[in-house]
Amino acid sequence: MPALPGLLRHLRGALRGFGVERIWAPWRRAYVEAGGGDGCIFCEKPARGDDRAAHIVRRGRTCFSMLNRFPYNGGHMMVAPFRHAASLDALVADELAELFAMVRDSISLLAGKVRPDGFNVGMNLGRAAGAGVAGHLHVHVVPRWDGDTNFMPVAAGVKVIPQSLDEMHALLTVP
Repeated sequence: MPALPGLLRHLRGALRGFGVERIWAPWRRAYVEAGGGDGCIFCEKPARGDDRAAHIVRRGRTCFSMLNRFPYNGGHMMVAPFRHAASLDALVADELAELFAMVRDSISLLAGKVRPDGFNVGMNLGRAAGAGVAGHLHVHVVPRWDGDTNFMPVAAGVKVIPQSLDEMHALLTVP
């Protein structure tokens, strides 16, 4: 990543000529610098027992849903089994059934609370497929709105998300 600061300086300089203003998103720095340590967030966060601090939205018998700390859009959730498993083949029937029931329930919850125009739902299985946590499978549920992709992520590498994780967690966990 040593070339990244130079590239960012170059882009900032190039964009100044177009009258583009900077939007600071310092919380994204943690994502850029995340080294993927030795632990597993999908094992550690539920074990802590503080669902509010971990942004865990729902717990089932074998699976749980949580907000993504580095969301693509507001309300970006992930659904994972409690048990550390890297592939769908490693899940037993009850885990597999609950995983997809919880994906369905997450879509319903988000549809009712944040009213998106659509959803992206998917898994990145393995590091080569883009999995940030390759050893513990999880399903992404990403709310999408018409026009939510604009010049900011493309030209400036910045995604503006107007609601904090704490606010979104409170919204989604209110009965």
